Amino acid sequence: MKIIHKRIYITLIFILLLISGLGARLVQLQLVSTESFTDKKINLIEESVKQRTQEMVVDDGRGKFEDKNGQSLTSITHNRLVLFPFLEKMKWPVQQVSEIVGIQPKELTNRLANAKTPVIITKELSHAQVEQINALKVPGVFGIPLKDERPVPLAEHLIGLEAQSKQIIEEKYSDKLKNGAIKSTTPVGISGMQRAFDEFLLPEQESKLLYHVDRLGGPMFGIDVKYTGTANPYYPVSVRTTLDLSAQELVENTLNHYKLKDGGAVLIDIKSNKVIAMASRPSINKKDPFKKQNGSDSVENRLLTPQTPGSIFKTVTAAAALEQNKIQPSLTYNCDKSIYGNNVEEDHQKGQLTFEESFAQSCNATFAQLAKEMIISNPNILEQYADKLGLIQPVGWTGDVFHFEHFKQFLGEKSGRVWTNAREKKVPNAVAQTAIGQLDVKVTPLAVANMMATIARGGEKKQVKAVDALEYKNNTSLYTFKEHELKGDTINKATAASMQQLLKGVVQSEKGTGRRFQTLPYEVTGKSGTAEINVKDDIVNKWFAGYFPADDPKYAMVVVDLNTKSAISPTNSVFYDIVKGMYDLNTR
Repeated sequence: MKIIHKRIYITLIFILLLISGLGARLVQLQLVSTESFTDKKINLIEESVKQRTQEMVVDDGRGKFEDKNGQSLTSITHNRLVLFPFLEKMKWPVQQVSEIVGIQPKELTNRLANAKTPVIITKELSHAQVEQINALKVPGVFGIPLKDERPVPLAEHLIGLEAQSKQIIEEKYSDKLKNGAIKSTTPVGISGMQRAFDEFLLPEQESKLLYHVDRLGGPMFGIDVKYTGTANPYYPVSVRTTLDLSAQELVENTLNHYKLKDGGAVLIDIKSNKVIAMASRPSINKKDPFKKQNGSDSVENRLLTPQTPGSIFKTVTAAAALEQNKIQPSLTYNCDKSIYGNNVEEDHQKGQLTFEESFAQSCNATFAQLAKEMIISNPNILEQYADKLGLIQPVGWTGDVFHFEHFKQFLGEKSGRVWTNAREKKVPNAVAQTAIGQLDVKVTPLAVANMMATIARGGEKKQVKAVDALEYKNNTSLYTFKEHELKGDTINKATAASMQQLLKGVVQSEKGTGRRFQTLPYEVTGKSGTAEINVKDDIVNKWFAGYFPADDPKYAMVVVDLNTKSAISPTNSVFYDIVKGMYDLNTR
């Protein structure tokens, strides 16, 4: 009997110790280590609330991109009706809500059936309807503005992409990650201006609608829905770009209409040298943005990438010849000959042409001959004038911004080139090819547009801007990007004036390569270009670059169709329609 009693005592003591241990553990969980549990410092209170919290993100808190008038370039705001799931289990004025929004009561209740997360009714609401909904003060029924991505992205290559990247977070923002300012899942910029301005755009806090539920999904602490969002009047920051939303939509729609597959268009305000619109093709493959298309990533901005210019480069050869006094007005050139001195095909023969006529009709022989004459006395003549016209150096805005040295607005912009082998300057045929923008010559479409703007301004060189300012949430300025000159020598005013007349002749001449543009409401000046990429398959780069109106220049523009066939390229049609569209925008 004593043995049995002893065993009972031992068992009771064991149970008592077990209960005491569990009690102590409960005290630790509930009272002692609630905010710093284990060596991982887990906040048990926060985690328990999370388990019973459902949320709806209204705004991710990341900085935004706006056009020059403050309109969002990446999203469209719609007023929506939002219904929370717990409404299904309670009585609420569905009839009143139905009458305000114009949706049948049954449709509203059906949408709530078995819902686990807040239901967004996609019908657009007016501001008056939003006010009426919220005036009802029904818990779980809200009229709120929600941001949706634009169905057709605008300037997607220029603005760039954001995505989750644990690698970038750990490499660039390890301090912010450690102090909890951001998470490893926080989206960061991976291309374009999203990447360039990433440190200014990082979110301070998401804006959410929150509510707490019990294990059955019912309201746990009453039926209040709380709004959480940053109370900071300064964040998130907005990037005020130089883009004009209407002009950007015009360019995008025109490229889409003509199904331009590879290339794009850029439009610059000549006075300020700001980008008004920029659109690159092909569109970004969102599922795999770095997948190769035509040898390049789909995320690559073709307008910042050097391309073979063809006869566009004759602008450089012409400027050099004019400034070096190599032009005799009465002298003519045999345009029945090729750059190598052979007879060209009969349907490409142009006869004897003056220098001005040669530029208007894009005679190759004239510029090959001029370049061969000039390079004898100055082997560097072509690259010198390409540089004077801002064609081979990066032209995008660069400068020191706070602690960022040499900050670049156009991340990924590359330099152009004239030669890859200096020895070829002594080879006449190589010089001839280079003079007409072939062989190794490559320039970016942005630099070509900048060249046209430089000529239109009388030789004044400037860096190209795509962003005017960084602005706090309360619309005060964080940083303003001032105009910067483009370094280096430039052409003189007399040369610029002569070039303006040559460019005008391309359009106004009866046989000019740009004569199609004579019927536009704005008088256009410019230069065409057809660069041979694959002679065997007749693959070319098709360009038109110019500015308008001719006598009061406001806009410089480049349209380029890459790796195409000349006969089917829509380059001129795209240029024509954008010019007409800009006239309509400015006169409506």
